[in-house]
Amino acid sequence: MSANVPQDILDALTDVDMPRLPPERAPTETVQGLPLIRAAAIVVGSGAAGLRAAVELRRRGVDVVVASQSAWGGTSACSGSDKQTLHTANTADQGDDFHSMAKAVRAGGAMDEDTAYVEAVGSVRAMASLQYLGLPLPQDALGGTLRYQTDHDVVGRATSCGPRTSRLMVKVLAEEAIRLGVPILNHTTAVAILHKRRVTGLLAMRTQARTGANPFGLTVFSAPVVVLANGGPGELYRDSVYPNGCFGALGLALEAGIDLVNLTESQFGIGTRREGFPWNLSGTYVQALPHLYSVDAQGQEHAFLAEYYRTTQEMASNIFRKGYQWPFHATRMLDFGSSLIDLAIVRETQAGRRVFMDFNRNPEAIDLPFSLERLDADVRGYLTTAGAIQARPIDRLRHMNPLAIELYRRYKVDIAAKPLEFAVNNQHMNGGIAVDVWGRSSLPGCYAVGEAAGTHGVTRPGGAALNAGQVFGTRVAEDAAGAVTAPGAPDGLDAALAAVRGALRPEGMAVKALKAEIQARMSDHAGILCTADQVRQARAGAEALTARLAAEGVAPARPAEAARAIQWRQMALASQAVLTALDHYIAEGGGSRGARAICDPAGQGVPHSVHGPLQDYRFREERPADRERQIVIRWNDGRMEVTCRPNRRLAPTRNFFERDWPAWLTGAIHGTKWPEAPQ
Repeated sequence: MSANVPQDILDALTDVDMPRLPPERAPTETVQGLPLIRAAAIVVGSGAAGLRAAVELRRRGVDVVVASQSAWGGTSACSGSDKQTLHTANTADQGDDFHSMAKAVRAGGAMDEDTAYVEAVGSVRAMASLQYLGLPLPQDALGGTLRYQTDHDVVGRATSCGPRTSRLMVKVLAEEAIRLGVPILNHTTAVAILHKRRVTGLLAMRTQARTGANPFGLTVFSAPVVVLANGGPGELYRDSVYPNGCFGALGLALEAGIDLVNLTESQFGIGTRREGFPWNLSGTYVQALPHLYSVDAQGQEHAFLAEYYRTTQEMASNIFRKGYQWPFHATRMLDFGSSLIDLAIVRETQAGRRVFMDFNRNPEAIDLPFSLERLDADVRGYLTTAGAIQARPIDRLRHMNPLAIELYRRYKVDIAAKPLEFAVNNQHMNGGIAVDVWGRSSLPGCYAVGEAAGTHGVTRPGGAALNAGQVFGTRVAEDAAGAVTAPGAPDGLDAALAAVRGALRPEGMAVKALKAEIQARMSDHAGILCTADQVRQARAGAEALTARLAAEGVAPARPAEAARAIQWRQMALASQAVLTALDHYIAEGGGSRGARAICDPAGQGVPHSVHGPLQDYRFREERPADRERQIVIRWNDGRMEVTCRPNRRLAPTRNFFERDWPAWLTGAIHGTKWPEAPQ
């Protein structure tokens, strides 16, 4: 992107105003003295995936309602992603097809082949429909989509509207939902899924429903379809790039007995802390080659990467590669790769130092002075082709992506004037609720889309998560629209009310203390560096916490904090589930992959620094067989059940029009509808 883009264009792509919500209609019914809202479908969450599901349901004539904890306040609207990874057969210089893209999406393993293929095929419609709604994805003069290489994808399937891509997605989908008359109920927190062998609705807490007789604002939703689209468990970690208040759906689903999958798989990478403006520092932020350094308690600067890399060229080239190798991966610590930077940053943080990147200084010399002419061939070729050969990092960044500078400036951080503090943070949960190719969970009538769904495997191309939410949002609507019935009685309400009211006790654990314990345990023992003993002890601590909450409850400081209290109680359960899956994986001999290095004195992988092997970080290598299966977690009768299942395979796809058309016309492509849940 040239630096001479007019300011008004930069402003339009950076300051993305969201539409105003229409007035809400007050409920006209009650049940057990609580407000009752009936609908054919309830979507929990107002992010890009949830709004896609709501829009597609409404287009099919379904009476759908969106329940949002904070409209336009989730990850895709506030933190989000700058890219979408899509099938680009019409523009890819290297060629592309659906099977090739599906193979790239599931290349890390622990992902179903049919799901990956669905995401590849559906990406064409996802992109086209977003463009129809007004998403300004860039094109060349002949109408081809501009795209680039992202992490875990060598073809170059990513495209972008700039740092606010996902927020722009939310904007156009929200405008369409409002145009279609979809009610979006703000300040509405789901606290329990109502079910009796299948979904019957939701129990929520609503700010608007608080009264003297109903201090928690309890509200009942009656619906035969519930779509969980309320994101990932951002609050699990103290060191997180999620916006504040992202609790996700894991605990909510566990309490309903719904199967979860792949909870061992997350993503961690460099980004600014959530205390200020949380954002991932991938792409051009590091491809501009800023100077990375740390500062100790006495204010002394340390060019710490000189303790790890052998030459200036090697260090600078790997700083650049963080742009498309952004997530930490254990294997990239080897051979002086790009994830050695993540390890170095974590060690600086553990030593009490703060880490910064300075866009006004080039990387400091290790042997020879920094030079754009002395970079690895792939790095030098990229910067030359991009025209990013300016003298300073800030000028290279301004040339390649001025929106990156504008974004931070909007939050009172001028990276053109002063260094930017950052750290290694938790960014995304690749696991989640187990679903089939239509987004159906193990509880009939309950679907999951977006980050709430465990559709990703160990790794995925950057931006593929946004695409998956759009594809499965549409798939859910296609499946649910043909099976919805009139809302009936909210069966399971008595049990849900008893559980929620019983969990809120004045003498219970304080919310602040509960938060601190969960986040400290996860950040200190389930980050990018794990050991078998630490994970086992962390699991025991999580189990003890869950038992304590069951016995003592949790105490909101005031009635308005009741929803948060329930969410933190559910987050404790989610933490236990993650640690249970991770402990199971490690105890069975599982090795390092994706998010974490499993450190082990007997491990085969040894990262090196310029001073020699880093023996404390010797790690187990991944076993190929583990890529062929997924770990399933279910909360049943007060305990976590762990099982494993093989990845679903993709049946040969040889369609024949006249033979296969009737299956689409009759709905037979959906398979069995609403199987009864086991007793």
